Amino acid sequence: MPLLALLLLLQSDPAALGMKALDEQKYEQAVQHFAAALKADPEDLSVNFHYGLALSMVNRDAEAIPAYQKVLAKQPDLFEAQLNLGVLLLRTKRAEEALPLLEKAQAQQPKQFRPNYYLGEAHGDLQHWEAAEAALQAALAIDGTSAPAMASLAKAMAKQGRVKESANWYQSVVKADPSFKEALLELAGFHEAAGQKAEAAALYRLFPENGAARERLGVLLLEQGEAADAIAQLEKAVAESPTTANRLALATAYLKAKQNAKAAPLLSQAAAAEPGNAELRLTLGRIYREDKRLPDAAREFLAAAQIDAKLKAAWSELGATLFLLGDYPQTLKAFARLKALGEEQNASVLYLEALCYDRQQLYKEALPAYEKFLAAAGGKMPEEEFKGRQRLRIVKRMVEKR
Repeated sequence: MPLLALLLLLQSDPAALGMKALDEQKYEQAVQHFAAALKADPEDLSVNFHYGLALSMVNRDAEAIPAYQKVLAKQPDLFEAQLNLGVLLLRTKRAEEALPLLEKAQAQQPKQFRPNYYLGEAHGDLQHWEAAEAALQAALAIDGTSAPAMASLAKAMAKQGRVKESANWYQSVVKADPSFKEALLELAGFHEAAGQKAEAAALYRLFPENGAARERLGVLLLEQGEAADAIAQLEKAVAESPTTANRLALATAYLKAKQNAKAAPLLSQAAAAEPGNAELRLTLGRIYREDKRLPDAAREFLAAAQIDAKLKAAWSELGATLFLLGDYPQTLKAFARLKALGEEQNASVLYLEALCYDRQQLYKEALPAYEKFLAAAGGKMPEEEFKGRQRLRIVKRMVEKR
């Protein structure tokens, strides 16, 4: 056929133009040509297949899926369509739909890498870790250099509790492709979950520029009693990424190192960023109390109690702080809320309640309060019990006089 005639034929055949564009990796043009061809013949299976392929190459997965589904409706055993559609469904977070297609594709071509690899990925997305491991092992038996397959296999092993075994694969991934270095952070997380803190810390140290890794390293060092090293790591983490978690971790490190003055502003900033975090307010209140800033401490304890009315520690701390401030009526109200949560037999609380009534000269109420305290203490608070017995005798006489 003369060249001119061939060119004219190509120009009049959008499917042929689409194939040419695919060969030249001009995927947007291929999409346009195949779309034109489908207008002329919507049932052409070859055009539908290649239309889906072209769409997938330009990341228009949602449009590519129906094209492949149309092909498989007519040719359900077409390997390439099974595999390609399965991959697209995986990419669009539809692993449950992808799995049967990939199982069929793998059964047809068990010696090919891609169906084994993507079958492993589908099982992994569905948390079928044993099945994922088997498929990925098969894929790596075909192509042992695939870093993505190694990374997925390592994760599948770790998810089954074989963290130390998985570590060899994680290291192999990084050797095969250094761009996968951050997979070691995933391994560090698995080590942490397994209680292997030294291994986790060693991996976090490999990422000095990663704020999240430095935070986790600081926390681990803190748990191991290395407060000074933890503070150094966490100070850098807060400087680069002053998140609530980072501030709280650094504040905790300061507290363990008896550096309360440094911890307080960090906790204050964290509480301002997360005003609904009752535990933060509770911790901040305790620091203020230790620093003798009692009004500030009471404010934070009250805020914690208002955020979480069932938080026993908040009402307990609030009551004790109000007592130190000499606000006996409000102390009793705080302890009443505490007792409503099931703390009625707390000897320390009962003692403070008795003192509150006593100091307000409410002797009729103080009498049973002292008796309840002495019954609950049972010799565990000897100094307070001695004082309580002395006051009980005096209170009895005051009640009898009235």
